[in-house]
Amino acid sequence: MKTLLIPTDFKLQSLNCIPQLTKQLYPHKLNIIMVHVISVTDSITELLMLSRRSAEYRYIPDAFYMACKEIKESYKNNVNEIRIEFFYGNTVAAFKNFLDANEVDAIVDLANYDYELLTEKSSDPTLLMSRSGMKIMTVDTELPAVKVEYELQEELEEQKV
Repeated sequence: MKTLLIPTDFKLQSLNCIPQLTKQLYPHKLNIIMVHVISVTDSITELLMLSRRSAEYRYIPDAFYMACKEIKESYKNNVNEIRIEFFYGNTVAAFKNFLDANEVDAIVDLANYDYELLTEKSSDPTLLMSRSGMKIMTVDTELPAVKVEYELQEELEEQKV
């Protein structure tokens, strides 16, 4: 079993790499951790509020959850788990601890992918990834969307707002 960390901003395009990864790493079963990086502040008041971490989950669209579920069902012989996590930190040491705690085997670098920062505290994961010393697998994201119907649903939800 292999555990892969995939940085994400919860756009469906970040899931396009999973079918390619299942083929590339066959016959290994995959645990996939979709991670969004959020920097930690130096402010004591804000650090005390870290217990309210569930607030970030509101940025994850329902279409993303549904696409993860569909991928897991479609690739049930290859994908054991798809988990969504937030990494709170801005140091390489903290990131390495996160990787160790989650027993990550490799980080997936999405080629040609522009990470959108969801909050003012969100941070681009590429610097942490490159300095972590972890094996990095580069995967193309210019493949067809995971499910067109979910993209259409996401567009409709955005139009309602």
